[in-house]
Amino acid sequence: MFTIGQKVVYPVHGAGVIESIENREVMGEIRSYFVLKLYTGELRVLIPVDTVEKAGMRCVCDQHKLHEVEDILRQQCSAWDENWNRRYRMNMEKIKSGDICQLAEVVRNLSLRDCAKGLSAGEKKMLDNARKILLSEVVLATDRPYAEAQADLEKIFVQKTD
Repeated sequence: MFTIGQKVVYPVHGAGVIESIENREVMGEIRSYFVLKLYTGELRVLIPVDTVEKAGMRCVCDQHKLHEVEDILRQQCSAWDENWNRRYRMNMEKIKSGDICQLAEVVRNLSLRDCAKGLSAGEKKMLDNARKILLSEVVLATDRPYAEAQADLEKIFVQKTD
């Protein structure tokens, strides 16, 4: 069970801190909700307590997992469907999985493709969102400033394209 003050990741939205647990009436039914303040922006998300597993909410990753993510970001682009629509759906499934390693694959693959061939507007937006989600977790897991984590991520891709 999650507790107030705990750092968690909510797939598609990113990392944040559980601010409170509130009871709300929705459609005549009273349910308990985690109030999650996301790291990026002032967005707050209400997540029904009884659906957190189904929603994929999890604790932020540890240092070992962050090293694994760095390794993934340094690897070459994985096999990739040339059909834009299938590629988009595959990447969206990885983002929705809530798995930071799959998210890192999306960031790596889209970043490398952007450098090599460019991206469509939809994929550029997906890359921007995936990077924000990834960085939000890195920042909360390491207690580092956002700009520092972002600079480290950029260094990885500058080294790969040189």
